[in-house]
Formats: sequence, C-alpha cells, structure tokens
Amino acid sequence: MHPRTTIAEAGRHAGETVQIAGWLYNLRKSGKIVFPILRDGTGLMQCVAVKSALPEALFETIKDLTQESSIVVTGKVRADQRAAGGYELDVEDIQVIQRVPESDPYPITPKEHGIEFLMDHRHLWLRSQRQHAILRVRHEAIRAVRDYFDSHGFTLVDTPIFTPAACEGTTTLFEVNYFEDAKAYLTQSGQLYNEATAMAFGKVYCFGPTFRAEKSKTRRHLTEFWMVEPEMAYADLEEVKRVAEEMVVFIVGRVLENRREELRVLERDVSKLEAVQAPFPRMTYDDAVKILQSKGSEIEWGGDFGGTDETLLSEDFDRPLMVDRYPTEIKAFYMQPDPGRPEVAMGVDVLAPEGYGEIIGGGQRIHDPELLLRRLEEHQLPKEAFDWYLDLRKYGTVPHGGFGMGIERCVAWLCGLEHVRETIAFPRMLYRLRP
Repeated sequence: MHPRTTIAEAGRHAGETVQIAGWLYNLRKSGKIVFPILRDGTGLMQCVAVKSALPEALFETIKDLTQESSIVVTGKVRADQRAAGGYELDVEDIQVIQRVPESDPYPITPKEHGIEFLMDHRHLWLRSQRQHAILRVRHEAIRAVRDYFDSHGFTLVDTPIFTPAACEGTTTLFEVNYFEDAKAYLTQSGQLYNEATAMAFGKVYCFGPTFRAEKSKTRRHLTEFWMVEPEMAYADLEEVKRVAEEMVVFIVGRVLENRREELRVLERDVSKLEAVQAPFPRMTYDDAVKILQSKGSEIEWGGDFGGTDETLLSEDFDRPLMVDRYPTEIKAFYMQPDPGRPEVAMGVDVLAPEGYGEIIGGGQRIHDPELLLRRLEEHQLPKEAFDWYLDLRKYGTVPHGGFGMGIERCVAWLCGLEHVRETIAFPRMLYRLRP
C-alpha cells in the first residue's frame, strides 16, 4: 500500500509513489500520452499517463474517463516548475470509483453558461476553480474574524435564531409558527442579546446566520447571511470605530498573507487590498451630504444613503471610509443620540472602497432607561417584548456599543466580485431558494 496524500501536501512526497483520491477535473489527450487533471478539494494536479508504461486496458480506461468521475490515482510525485503547484504525478494506476456516464454528462462544461443555469446547479458549480477560490477567501476571512476577537479579550456567546420581537423594526422579519399558535421571528441581529452578555462578560461577540425579509434584488443583498457582532461594555463611539478599523485591517492582512493564490485565480488587483491600512478616513453625515450634493446627488439632509451615494462618497479613497452621526430618525431605536446635538445619533457606517458600500454598521447604544423607553414608544414597539432589555438599564447600566459586519459583503469586496451571491455556498435571495 502506498501512502495516501492530498494535492496540497504532494510536494512533501517528491520522488515517492503516493495515492491521491479525487475527481477528474479535465482530460487532455496527446497521442500516446493522456493528461488527467485531478482535483481533490485542496488543489489541482496534472497527472501524466504514458501508454508504453501502463497496461493497455488501464490506458484505455484513463483515456475514456469522463469529467467529474471519481478516481483514486496512484503515481510518483515529480517536481516540474512548469506545472501548477510545481509538481506532476506520473500515473502508475487509477482506480475508478464511479465513472460519470456519457449518456448523462456533467452539466457544467468549459463553455459559457448563464448565471441562472449556474445558480440552478450551484451544488455542482461549487467544484469550479473560481468558486473554490471565493469560498476559501471566505473561510480565511471568518478565521481572521475569530482570531481577532479571541486574541483581544472577547468571549464568543451564541445568541438565539428564534426571537420574540424585532430589533430593527418589523417590516423585514421572517415570521414562523412556534408552539401552541405562538409566533416567533428569525433573527435580524444578535445585538440586543449581545448587550445582555456584554454586561456579564465585558466584551463579547456572536457570529451566526441572520435573516432579512427585504424584497431587494440588488447585488448587495441576501435574505440569509452571516454576521459577526461584537459588543463592549464601557465603550463609546470612538472605541467602536477603533475596533472596527483594527478588525478590517486584520482581516485584509490575513487574506493577503494566506490567500494570494486564490486572489490570483480571481484576477483580484491585490494592490487595492494592500492599501487598506489604518487610519481610515472619517467624516460626519453632515459633510457627507455636502459632498454628495456637490457631486450631483439629490440627497437632502435627513435622508439615508443609497448604494450610489455610498459609491460616490468612497470613490475618493483607497481604503474604507467611516461616516458617523447620521440623523437619529433614520437609525434604530436603540442608538444613542449625541448629547450635544440629539438630532444625530452616535452611530457609524464603514463604507468599503471600489463601490462596495456599507460593510459595517454600529455605534453607541442608549444606556438611559427613560430615553430608551421613549424611543420604544416612538417606534411603536411593544414594551412587554423588551422588558428584559429594559432591565439592562435598571441594573448596572453603562455606556456601551458595538457593530455588525456581514461576511458576504466583506468577501465580495475582498474578492472583487460583482454580486454577493457567489460569496456563500447556497445563497438565499428574493427569487432563489434552491438548491
């Protein structure tokens, strides 16, 4: 028996005969030599099958392999600088686990396919080199997020997916049936529960799926996405901005350090990411409105920014832009008003460069119980649904704050993608629930 290895680890076995289990990615033929391209989830490797070195039946079997047939290849690892990854495998034997029938071939071929066809076959499209690269960048970004918070004194505390009430208004909630005819909602955010755990642990974060029932078809929206949300006791707006900036720089640095090959596959201009260093530019909402108006936007003070506005604001910068102090009226009920100017809130949005828009939203939370109660009434939210949340202001209230970052928008920016749908294995959108 020869040792089993992976394509990523094959270089450690140069000159040795090994087994690699995977799938046929592609097959090239050149007379009496056949070049099966093997993939195994860790990379691609060209194998070389020479007719004169193999039994005739085996060579014919290799020559007739079909795309995505599952195979176990035995062969000698040989260094070759011309090969992708620097190594090739000289085939000694191939065990065919399953041959994809020619009568029902693998549906995704090297030709061009429409996006709807590819999304309908998402379960197979994930095997392509491009999708593989995107999801590896996603993995790296998620690992970086966890490493950043785990190494800065934050405690991971998971928050509920079923919630009894909205945290940012009821219009974008998915309602589900609970027991005994009760209604529950899929979470929009773990933030409110994070505020409770922050009062117990000081600095916390949650990281999980969130759901927004917005009937939006833009390139930046999914109905189900993953969000990381840190929350900090004894923190003000400036501390929130500092942590957000540090985290983004950390994530970008990790992706550049560990995923250069994936970025190359995606043809990403890495110089754009290398420019992402602290400090980030900062401006107030007031100044942002003036800049937008000077660029021809019809935005008026008090209005929220659309995607085009965010692009116009960030186009002058080579790194993320922080915009703070939006009008209180367009922010969530829990956002702390500026004590010196209550018509604006102590919140911040972080806008990615290159037209990718908001990737982070957060700020300082209301810690005064009477003000929070008034805000609940203004937003016509039921007090009884938030009695536990009000308790946090009765028993040891302190200034506190945090933010949320959607992983998919961040990954779309890191990879330079046109649409967020490719940043998650199985995207959920307004008209996409399958596969």
